[in-house]
Amino acid sequence: MTHEPQTTLTRRGLLRVGTGLGIAAIGLGYGAGAAAAAVPVSQRFDLTQPSYDLYRGKALRDDTVQQGFAFDNVNRRLFVAQRRNGTSETAGDLCITQLDFSGNYVGHMYLTGFGHGVAFGAQGVGSSTYLWTEVEANSGGYGKRLARFKFTSGTTLSNTSSALTKFTPVSAATEHTCSIDPVNNRLIVRYHLSDGKHIAVYDLAAATNGDFSSPLANFKQPSLPTLSPTFQGYAAYGQYLYALTGTSYEANGGVVNSEITSIDMNTGAIKQGPVLTKAGESLDFREPEGLAIYQTVDGEVRLFLGFASGASGDRRSNLFYKNALV
Repeated sequence: MTHEPQTTLTRRGLLRVGTGLGIAAIGLGYGAGAAAAAVPVSQRFDLTQPSYDLYRGKALRDDTVQQGFAFDNVNRRLFVAQRRNGTSETAGDLCITQLDFSGNYVGHMYLTGFGHGVAFGAQGVGSSTYLWTEVEANSGGYGKRLARFKFTSGTTLSNTSSALTKFTPVSAATEHTCSIDPVNNRLIVRYHLSDGKHIAVYDLAAATNGDFSSPLANFKQPSLPTLSPTFQGYAAYGQYLYALTGTSYEANGGVVNSEITSIDMNTGAIKQGPVLTKAGESLDFREPEGLAIYQTVDGEVRLFLGFASGASGDRRSNLFYKNALV
């Protein structure tokens, strides 16, 4: 499924917590401008280095194209988002499938009226996993706010469920999505203002408590000089944000145009790329769909790349990773 054409990103902080059956953050927002970035210095992935398989050709609960995926690094779990079967691309209805690391089905949830699924986060709390997703889909099918809720297999949540804790990190934003850096426990929020896309970085514990008042960084997403303007996912590790762009073979005349770009979140400038990736080049269809970070039990940090494959009505999930840090 096609994601939005890539635009840009800036800054805004905010906070506000309300009460109710869940905590609702109402976001006070400040004016736009360059933030004082304070993301600690880190290594970054060398995007020119090889990618390795986690799995190929695995079925999800539904048979639509995967959109994004996330790892619970505490409980060693994997979740993949896709549009729910039989629903329109603008309804915001999602299926979240839990897989093991071999790509075998473990469980699923359905989410009604949430969003597109380009990125989301999985937060381990004890033996439970809490998902961070977009919520309250607008007319284009993209979530206006964020929601946090416990993953409970076999259940369906509507976007008005009392099981949700909702947040509006940036009060002026019309759309929000998010990702988690599980190594450094940070929430990465991508949000839309009138001038395009922006990125903000928050301490995950503070965000969980509804406090978005002190972003570590907040900047306008730079224009990505890629072969394709179609934005397909993002993830962050340490100081760097990684963006995935591209389309399927089918949409691009059989040509590979999937690229990854790294961005220094302390400056908002591109650090490396765009770099063409040929991970899973032999897949049929092959549409880039999602990025995520995972750290192994042995401490190896990996940047995962997702691709959809297979024929319409039988789309499959494929995950690859890079592990070379510089």
